[in-house]
Formats: sequence, C-alpha cells, structure tokens
Amino acid sequence: MTLTQKDQSELLLAKNLLENPGMAAKITNYIGKPIEAGLEKLPKDWTTKIGSITEKALMKASDAAIFTIANVPGTAASNRWHKFGVAVTGGLGGFLGLPALAIELPISTTIMLRSIAEIARSQGESLENQDAKLACLEVFALGGRTIKDDGTESGYFVVRTLLAKTMSESAEYIAAKGLAEEGLPILLRLLTKVAERFSIQITEKAAAQALPFVGAAGGAIINTIFIDHFQDMAKGHFIVRKLERVYGKEVIQQLYNELPSNN
Repeated sequence: MTLTQKDQSELLLAKNLLENPGMAAKITNYIGKPIEAGLEKLPKDWTTKIGSITEKALMKASDAAIFTIANVPGTAASNRWHKFGVAVTGGLGGFLGLPALAIELPISTTIMLRSIAEIARSQGESLENQDAKLACLEVFALGGRTIKDDGTESGYFVVRTLLAKTMSESAEYIAAKGLAEEGLPILLRLLTKVAERFSIQITEKAAAQALPFVGAAGGAIINTIFIDHFQDMAKGHFIVRKLERVYGKEVIQQLYNELPSNN
C-alpha cells in the first residue's frame, strides 16, 4: 500500500521529531555549557536514587493523569498550559536544588503525562483503550538520543521492540482485570523498563539544574525544554501509531527506516 503525500510528510515529520539530538543538546544550547559539567556535581549515589524517584514519579503520574482524562478522540492538545505548569515546578526545583527533585518530579511528570495523553487523543487515539494509555507511558522511554547512547539502543523502533512484550502483557492483563492490586506488579514491570530510559533524561535535567548559575529562572526554562522535548516525542510517536492503524506496522516501520533524517 502506497502512502498518500500527506501521510508521507507526516511520517517524515515524526522521524525528525523522534530521532532528534536529545534533551541534553537542547539544554546545552540554552546554558552554554556541556551537561557533563553538571554531572560531576551530582552525588555519588545519584544513580540509585534517581531510579527509585523516577519509578515512583511514573506510578503517581499514571494514577493521576491518563486514567482520568476525558476521551474525545481528535480534540486538540492544550500544550501551552502544560508547559506553564511544568515551568512553575521547575522554578521551584531550580530554587531549592536537588533535594526538591523527589517532590518536583512527580508533579512535573504528571503534568507531562497529561499533556502526552492529550497529544495521543489529538492523533485519534481512544483513551478508553488500555494499549493507548500504556503507549502514553511508553513516550517517556522515547527520549531521543542521550549523552550515554552508543547509537544502537536509542532508535525509535529499537526502543519500541525492547518494550513490546511487556507492553502487550500489561495491556492484556489490565484490560481483563483492571488496575486492582493484583495487577500492579504487571504495570510496575513496564514502569521499571520505561524508568530505565526516562531516568537518563532526568539525570541530564538534574545535572543542568545542579550548575550553580542556573537558579530558579533557569530551572523553569530547563523544565520548559524538558516538557517541550517529550511533547515532540509524543507527537512523533502517535503520528506513527496513527499511520500504523491505516497501513500496518511492518509497512510503516520499513518506510520510516528508509526515510532520510534532518539530524
């Protein structure tokens, strides 16, 4: 099946969004210093702490965001309000420093997940569908290239393939039995896998906010870059899923891989 010209343009847009240089590069363009300078200022036990904080943030966000949003497929997303909300929490985090991350991150993640869900809905996803809800969580694993990537683990379809089995099992279980207590281990398994990649983006964000000259104003701007980045990931992701519903996954993946990228 041949894609229409409009769908070809949308697929190219999606690829350029999803295979972008990553959040660290965007933040570096703003602060004028490499993120590595901030990484050196993070505590030695940071990796362990950030993993726990990220998982908890995703769990709280999934409870508060996707499962309460109204399902009106095609409704436009209100991205500006979500950016404003995340900027406010980022300002607080920038002012109070790293100790505030455990408070700020769940709030920011909830706002971002709400925004991601609205983007999904705007691309025709039905948020009554468990697969669509979990695809919203999946966006946090699609963070683009990071400063730790070697180029083999960051491609869009590579990440989706790594998550595919857990995504499928989670969607089937939740659809059959809901989100009762017995279903939480299934969801937690997915959130753990997503958190492994999302925590890299959180580390980059925290490293930027750890720089002494950033402060509250810089924290607000970094959080705005943060949500803008994941809104781009969400738009690309749900454009691809929309096209997959029309043409099939194999066709879209093949055409996606054949397309040039601007990055």
